Amino acid sequence: MRWTLKPKPSEETVQHLAKALNVEDFVATLLVQRGIETFEDARRFFRPSLEDLHDPYLMKDMEKAVTRIEKAIENEENILVFGDYDVDGTTAVSLVSSYLKTYYPNVATYIPDRYDEGYGISFKGIDFADDNGFSLIIALDCGIKSIDHVAYAKARNIDFIICDHHRPGEFLPEAVAILDPKRDDCTYPYDELCGCGIGFKLIQALGQNRNETIDDLIPYLDLVSAAIAADIVPMTGENRVLAYFGLQVINSDPRPGIKAIIHQIKKQTLDITDVVFIIAPRINAAGRIKHGNHAVELLTEFDFEQAQQFASEIEAYNSERKDLDKLITKEALKQIEENNEKERFTSVVFQEDWHKGVIGIVASRLIETYYRPTLVFTKSGDKYAASARSVKGFDVYNALEACTEHLEQFGGHMYAAGMTLKEGNYQIFKDAFEKEVEKTIHPDMLTPEIAVDAEIDFADITPKLIRILKQFEPYGPQNMTPIFLTKNIKDTGYGKPMGQEDEHLKLFVKQSQSPGTEGIAAIGFNLGNKIELTTHQKPFQAVYCIDENEWKGKLSLQLRLRDIKE
Repeated sequence: MRWTLKPKPSEETVQHLAKALNVEDFVATLLVQRGIETFEDARRFFRPSLEDLHDPYLMKDMEKAVTRIEKAIENEENILVFGDYDVDGTTAVSLVSSYLKTYYPNVATYIPDRYDEGYGISFKGIDFADDNGFSLIIALDCGIKSIDHVAYAKARNIDFIICDHHRPGEFLPEAVAILDPKRDDCTYPYDELCGCGIGFKLIQALGQNRNETIDDLIPYLDLVSAAIAADIVPMTGENRVLAYFGLQVINSDPRPGIKAIIHQIKKQTLDITDVVFIIAPRINAAGRIKHGNHAVELLTEFDFEQAQQFASEIEAYNSERKDLDKLITKEALKQIEENNEKERFTSVVFQEDWHKGVIGIVASRLIETYYRPTLVFTKSGDKYAASARSVKGFDVYNALEACTEHLEQFGGHMYAAGMTLKEGNYQIFKDAFEKEVEKTIHPDMLTPEIAVDAEIDFADITPKLIRILKQFEPYGPQNMTPIFLTKNIKDTGYGKPMGQEDEHLKLFVKQSQSPGTEGIAAIGFNLGNKIELTTHQKPFQAVYCIDENEWKGKLSLQLRLRDIKE
């Protein structure tokens, strides 16, 4: 594990900001590291406002999309809202369909079957639309590369509106409208929205047409916030605003489906981390284990008792998912060992009976052991399908693009992608991908790195600092929870391993430089093997985040250790 102190920003910029905001240089440094350099930047950061959201009509084709939906309503056409089976897709479908249904009844939803149809728009879904008299499909979180599918629909007099946030290919499908800020010809000011975020911009534009204000759409933001958290998009610009207000809805008046999920946990106020680790996996579990329709049912149900019933079914799916991903991870690690592939630049594994719904999670788990670009394949129909995950700084999408001749299809982002290939191409592709990564990856990227924001003493951890850090939330990519380094720490003798296999570490730490401060509780997940470094009052150094721990309704300060060394 490498610890890297982030470079110090310009002294002048830091001091100017510290003076403007009346904060310590150290806090101003944290802000400048996040791209916040002026008083106005800081205002937008600390005081997000719905007024800061851009006009949805700035997005290319928005006018066309709204006109086509209004025409469908006028002509009493049937509208099918189609989306992917993950959190981003199911929340987007729930958002757009429930909004349209507030004033128009002829709206249905469709989530493709992960096994039968795979990712994105499917011919089966279009046949369903054709058989049931749908003449307009609104596709969310997928479709940007579905050229053949859209042509197939067009031949059946079915129009498409595509709302996607993935990178387009060379050509665009012949849809009525394509909303995707990553289009080269789209000048929309913010291009990091998730699929559900694009869905929100669509209902914002439809709402403007109906003289609704942004305040009328606030109840939908719980869905957007869940999608932003789950899809790991940058927590900047519009995403920050939408996540911030979405969290407020989750904590004050969430829709019955989300309320039913929260109902099962004992926490008063949820932050973005809770959304990532509690709400999102449960919404995801439905699409992973059974069918994404279950998630849409839950998120569009307005009777709380019924929602609770759905939520408890999904809870069972989630437990099943956890058991599956543990088992498959063990099998995949064993495969890497048996194939003598521990020293490679990539991890590429395959087993035909692995559950397709959890291969993405398994890829992330493998990276915890072998830190390198990772692909986990399983059998899907007569093809092999995979989920890809990457490591910090490496663009796995580009690496796949370089091996495209061996693939049937692929799509995704820098850090996560999906693909399918023919059985006979598996080994050829595996070798080509290994070569491509070996050629293009910087050696440093193969060692996990902890980027440290600042070195501090325990005396610097004041109630004021904690209050300010609270205001940095919601955290996420490009606004990660600050990580601090402190040297010369000792455990007070209460240190002990925790967990079923002693895999975690609990300490009570003090620092000789800060004699006046009381000891601070610290927890290190998966650091149980480093307990020797902390025994017999030996000094050590640690990198950590500052957390508030809620236990039986009481808040206390806790350091969440990321790593320790002598």
